[in-house]
Order: sequence, then C-alpha cells, then structure tokens
Amino acid sequence: MFGLNKTTSKFCDLRGKVAIITGAAKGMGKADSIKLANAGAKVVVCDIDFEGCKLVAEEIKKQRGQALAVKCDASKKAEVDSLVSETLKKFGKIDILVNNAGIFPFEPFLEMPEQNFEKVIDVNLKGYFLMAQAVAKEMAKQKSGAIVNIASIAMGQVGVGFAGLTHYCASKGGIVAMSQAMALELAPLGIRVNCISPGAIDTPGASSVNMDPKAMEAMLAPIPMKRKGKSEEIANAVLFLASDESSYMTGSTIVVDGGWVAG
Repeated sequence: MFGLNKTTSKFCDLRGKVAIITGAAKGMGKADSIKLANAGAKVVVCDIDFEGCKLVAEEIKKQRGQALAVKCDASKKAEVDSLVSETLKKFGKIDILVNNAGIFPFEPFLEMPEQNFEKVIDVNLKGYFLMAQAVAKEMAKQKSGAIVNIASIAMGQVGVGFAGLTHYCASKGGIVAMSQAMALELAPLGIRVNCISPGAIDTPGASSVNMDPKAMEAMLAPIPMKRKGKSEEIANAVLFLASDESSYMTGSTIVVDGGWVAG
C-alpha cells in the first residue's frame, strides 16, 4: 500500500509535497515516481510515452496514491510550460523536480551526424535546463524546493568516458556543471539542486541495447560489486535528495555505481 509505513514515517516524509518526474514511463523514472508516491508525495508522471505514463499513474492510484499523467517532451519549451500549468492546476504547487529523461544512442564519434549530437544535447541537457528553469520560477514564489538531476558516471573528470557515446557523455558532464551553477543561484531562494550519477543500471532502455556476453563481462569487470544496479536503488537516492533529510545539501553529486568510479 502506498502511504507512510513504520519504516518511512520518520524518514523522508513527503506528505503534502508535489513532485514532477520526467522520463517516468519506465525504468528509473517509474521507480522514482513510485518511491516518491510511497513516501506521500503527489506525483506528476511525465514522458513522451503517454500510455506508459498513464500505466504508472494508475499503478500509483490503485495503491491509494495521487498521480497525474502528462505527455511532455522536455526539450520543447511550450510543452514544459504546459506541464507546469497542468501541475499547478491539479495540485496547486511544485515542491520537487526529478529531471530523469534521457537518451543514449550508440554511434562512433567519426560517423556521428550533427543532428544526432544535437538531439542528445536537446533531450539530455537542454531539457533539464528548460524543466528546471520553469519549475524554479514557481518554487521561488514559495521560497522552497528540491531539484534532482540525473546525470551519469559518464560525466568526465571524476567519472568515466564511454566509446560510442560522445554526445551522451557531453550532456551528462554538462548536467553536473549546470547543476552546480544553478545551486549557487537558487540557494538564496530556498531551492536546492543536486545530482545523482548512476553507473550501469538494469533498465528497459539499457536492456534494449544488444550487447554480446563478452562485452557485458567487460562492462561489469571494473565494478567491484560485479552486477548492474536496480532502478529502485537509484530511487532510494532520489528520495533522500528530494526530502528534507538532505536539507544541508546543494550543488552535490551522489555517485551510485557499485564502486565503479572508486576502482
């Protein structure tokens, strides 16, 4: 049953909060939506896959949670503005944003068309900017809010690079840098901005990438825990950053990768 239980009643209580999750039709976004709803939040489930959104929202409602399904391409400002308007009309405010929508088409760098590079940047980075800016304007009115941006260990610097994902790595590194700058500007307005950088996570999107057994073995080799993570394990970190339990955190990046980067 959704709603607070004995294990959540004193930790990560989101009762009375309204959360928007992008890319929420499946995978990590779906897990985030269910996790936040289970903690008491009213959840807006948005994705370009509207049918998938409706299924997630119905799952939440069946367990006595509150949810709204909205179709939204976060890379398009008009659709982002419409999403914010629908959220305010339904729930009256916005307390939490989880920027999760993303794409990762593998392509060799030397063969990557300009339009494909632009599409990944539009979805993975520009979409985060548009969503955060629109939502932060509303959060500023109430002097409170939490923005959680899903990056990746493919973020460069302290992270790692991935061959065939130049555009994706550029977008994820950009998310971390953008989040740090946003955190500085938004802190005086009572808005916290943090990142989560997942490692290899077992999601429908990742599973759709055909990888032979040897390639899979090579990918898991640098991970000390020798397995992929679960969407629910990312959702646990999302819940923490979305809640008041992380009230003194902003501009931070939590790496959830089974020890990959540490190795």
